Formats: sequence, C-alpha cells, structure tokens
Amino acid sequence: AGDKPVWATEVGVGSFGADEVQVFGLERTAQLLLGRVPNVYWYSLFDLPQAWGAETRHREAEGSSYYRHFHMGLIRADGSPKPALESYARVADRMGLMQWFHFEDPRLDDAVRIMQDLGVRKLRTGLSWADRFRPGALDWFDRQMEALAPFEVMVTYCFTPEHLGVEAHHTSCAREPQAFADFCAEMTERYAPARPARAAVRA
Repeated sequence: AGDKPVWATEVGVGSFGADEVQVFGLERTAQLLLGRVPNVYWYSLFDLPQAWGAETRHREAEGSSYYRHFHMGLIRADGSPKPALESYARVADRMGLMQWFHFEDPRLDDAVRIMQDLGVRKLRTGLSWADRFRPGALDWFDRQMEALAPFEVMVTYCFTPEHLGVEAHHTSCAREPQAFADFCAEMTERYAPARPARAAVRA
C-alpha cells in the first residue's frame, strides 16, 4: 500500500430492487468510509428521468443494468424523497454528492437549494465536451458553475462529441486527443484560473 490518499468519487446503491436496499447501502457505506477516506461522494441526489435516457454505450442491450441507472438518486424523478434521503442527511456534512447536470438542466436550482438545506459541502459534477459544441454552451456552463459556487466542487471533464470520437458515441476515445486537452485547458482557465504565486517576503 502506498501513502497516497484515496478518494471515493462515486459510491452509490440504487433503489431499483427496494428502497430498503438503498438505505442499507448508504448507511453501510458511511460506516465503512467516513473517517477513513478524505473525500466520499454519493451518487446521486436525483433519479434520472426515464424520458432522458441513460448515457451508456450499449443502452438497453445492457439488460437490467441499464434500468438501474434511473434509480440511483435519493429523490425520485417526480420530486418525492426516498427513505435514504433521511439517512444521507445525517452525514451530508461529511459525505459529498456526485450529481451530473444535463445541458440546461431544469433541476439545477432545486439541487442547489436542497443541497444547502442538507448541509452538503462537497459536490462532484461534470462539464461535457460534447455540450461545448451546442449553441449557448458557455452561457450554460457559466450558469451552472455560478450556481454551484457555494460548494467545494470537483469537476470531471467528460463525454466525447460523436463527431470527434473514434466511434460515434460519447464514451469513445477522441480521434484528436489535443482537442480534448484544449477543452480541458479552456474550462480550467475559465473556472479555476491559476493564481499568481505569492511574492517572496524579503527581510
């Protein structure tokens, strides 16, 4: 074992089988990881609406695994809380949330309000390379990142544009890796610009 810290950036148990399974999974995860791992992020706050479809490579060909994607949240797509939300509330100040937001996601403001009410401090989310090619992409990214400013945000750069992938799907490797690197650099400079080093103090 090395001396590097381990971050659990996406842990979760869905309610696909039963709400009680999710409650047990959340409470057991908290028991095993909190206090041992410096950063833990529960996936996720909201269920994925069925009408949106899950961002997976093979979709329904994955069988029941595909449908589990729609039941990972602590809050149902209709806005009603699941029993596991109460369990999460007890550890929200120590266990972050991992929540993807779709382009112009109508849930963004509700998510911010709910997370603040819960006392969430840390959030993992994503900025989509594929979305960067949509009209108004930067306006949406700006709105998303401004809304999430109250939290300590860890951003994942994700989702290959179909026209730039080796294959035409979002999980494909990029045909032009430099183009992805340029996107990462653009987003980093926009939302986490380098801070000038503090000048040395002379006696």
